[in-house]
Amino acid sequence: MNDESDRQQTGAFHQLREVIAAALNVPADTISETSVQSDFAGWDSVGHVHLMVALEDAFGVELEIEDFAKLASVPAILDYLARRGVG
Repeated sequence: MNDESDRQQTGAFHQLREVIAAALNVPADTISETSVQSDFAGWDSVGHVHLMVALEDAFGVELEIEDFAKLASVPAILDYLARRGVG
């Protein structure tokens, strides 16, 4: 990655961390760039739906229902957003 894409990815992570923290009601500092769904008790099926809606609102994307199951980790979400030009 070049410096610009590194900065964009880092910025996207920080924004994503805040979105996850708010959606799952967890402290932001407990979320890392490698966090996965199983790391958080609140990231259950209902929490996942709340997070998907929060992602749409925060990043201005429209998620496909088929993609929900793929978005079960911070790396997967960051990749998904990057492929859509967000970040």
